[in-house]
Amino acid sequence: MARSALITGITGQDGAYLAEFLIKKGYTVHGIKRRSSLLNTDRIDHLYQDPHVEKRNLILHYGDLSDSMNVTRIIQESQPDEIYNLGAMSHVKVSFDIPEYTANTDGIGTLRILEAVRLLGMISKTRIYQASTSELYGLVQEIPQTEKTSFYPRSPYAVAKLYSYWITVNYREAYGLHASNGILFNHESPIRGETFVSRKITRALARIALGMQDILYMGNLSSRRDWGHAKDYIKAMYLILQQDKPDDYVIATGISTEVREFIRNAFAFIGVDIAFFGENLEETGVMKAVDENLFCEKVGEAHLSDIKNRMKNNPVFVKVDPVYFRPTEVDFLLGDSSKARKILGWSPEYDLDGLIADMVTSDMILMKKEHYIKEGGYKTLNYFE
Repeated sequence: MARSALITGITGQDGAYLAEFLIKKGYTVHGIKRRSSLLNTDRIDHLYQDPHVEKRNLILHYGDLSDSMNVTRIIQESQPDEIYNLGAMSHVKVSFDIPEYTANTDGIGTLRILEAVRLLGMISKTRIYQASTSELYGLVQEIPQTEKTSFYPRSPYAVAKLYSYWITVNYREAYGLHASNGILFNHESPIRGETFVSRKITRALARIALGMQDILYMGNLSSRRDWGHAKDYIKAMYLILQQDKPDDYVIATGISTEVREFIRNAFAFIGVDIAFFGENLEETGVMKAVDENLFCEKVGEAHLSDIKNRMKNNPVFVKVDPVYFRPTEVDFLLGDSSKARKILGWSPEYDLDGLIADMVTSDMILMKKEHYIKEGGYKTLNYFE
């Protein structure tokens, strides 16, 4: 009999990749999506259009993690073997603006799922994956960070996730739930939200290369993150729930990179050499040179003269804007995933260069499509190819 899974946050980056991954394994996937006046299913629409995916294998439910009765009803109706709680208000900077909503959704929302499984008598049937985050470490107490590193959250988002982490552990120990935390470090992809720093960089890069944007405005360029690809990380989620015993795992690449280095590497992918000058709010990223052959290959010969003129007349491409700084910063994240590699047999397939190549290539296509639409044309894209 086919297994079933319930994914909260199915319309997000991780939810979309996980849904496709599980359907390919023969799962029936139920997903919770919030009601919106705008269509917000673009990341999973291709699953409905795929002739190899039967419609009954992907079932969407309207819901919200702030509504306990709704959450309980959906779990009761779908009877999932596995629950992946990926739904959250996940933007760290925005969590400072809406801290109560963040706490209700990201913190108490997890409790609602755990309590629903307990009250419905599904403890022996249903396994639960809780999406924890490297933001728990915040003001890091040791480098690298492991499952035993003390937490020091530095945002309303991280504090809410701290509650989620410990309530998951508590229900596991108090009631015997097969409930596990995946402490995932930053993971990105071509379908990452456009306001997240990695996608903001690759999208702006494409627009700058095509002459659609002049400046990329950034916050703290010195922050260091352990960046991986979401396609690798959703495999870890699945592996965590296949273990006989529930547990908590750090999922990370083990390599930490500065934001400015991410920018430099992204521009280098299209043949543009960027150098940074100045300090703090006065720091700028300046184009120093362009590899013409590489630029023509990645962007197109039609845009080469424009970028060369730009380099000659106004070479500044990156500026710092204090509006993008957080009230409390997280400066250095570096994960040690030794436990996951040993017990789960997990290891990432993408390195940072592979991640950047995937994201820049995709955003270049998207921005060219935007040009094409303005000229009256249209082109269909599939992010999952």
